Amino acid sequence: MAKWLQSTDYLTFAVEGAVATITLNRPEKRNALSRALLAELRAALLEADDLKAVRAVVLRGAGRDFCAGYDVSPPVAATGYDANLYRQPGSVSIADDTWRLERNQADILTLFDMHKPVIAAVQGNCVAGGTDLALCCDMVIAARDARIGFPATRAMGTPPMHMWIYNVGPQWAKRLLLTGDSVSGRDAAKIGLVLKAVPAARLDAEARALAERLALIDADMLAGNKRIVNMAMELMGARTLQRFAAETDARSHQSAAAKDFARVAREEGLSAAFKRRDAPFGDGYVRPDDEQA
Repeated sequence: MAKWLQSTDYLTFAVEGAVATITLNRPEKRNALSRALLAELRAALLEADDLKAVRAVVLRGAGRDFCAGYDVSPPVAATGYDANLYRQPGSVSIADDTWRLERNQADILTLFDMHKPVIAAVQGNCVAGGTDLALCCDMVIAARDARIGFPATRAMGTPPMHMWIYNVGPQWAKRLLLTGDSVSGRDAAKIGLVLKAVPAARLDAEARALAERLALIDADMLAGNKRIVNMAMELMGARTLQRFAAETDARSHQSAAAKDFARVAREEGLSAAFKRRDAPFGDGYVRPDDEQA
């Protein structure tokens, strides 16, 4: 297949040979996830899955970051929801909050459900919602200096998707989520959170090379081997756990810590809220080889 490229509001979609590359394209927002972006991502993933010439997909982020999480900046009024007709994304109702989180989940789980393998190429920040995306991919290649973690667990909630335990086991999942600490790409590879860490300058080439290697295999064979591994994860509860993850995150939004974070963000701004949340943790990294970690 000849090389071609198309763009939407928040993504670019390129096909070269047997590899499709989908790029999150909100660099000015550090590729933060919005409902519109996630809807476009689902459509792009399904298109890649439909294209017979495509056998593997690379998911990456434009600019310095893979994805800095969910977009928490727009007011509810800017989302286009009419309170008289639709559930409200800003509602304090646990049921409405769970509904909103499950809508995001449905789009992100396209990565898990689609037949073709997806490789995440992670640079810069891959935090909070960025990890929801990356850890649903089949493999993750990270820049050695990437930052991967879910600091929002310190005050804002729990991961609304939970693939952590399937990648690193219970102890490292707890070590990272109970502190909100992050790991570098280099250390993420040591604990199994990512497949491999490489110098940032080599990231795209490394992800592309792996995708091209996968693409040497017949598409039906790739699909079969991806799906049997994913079915094993489902037998270990992976799909059911995602529903628990959304409901647990919604409940945690009612905690005193989450309400206090929201109050500070409302009164003093998001930067002040983040600073108050993260300052006690220093640089916020856990280092597996550091005796003081």
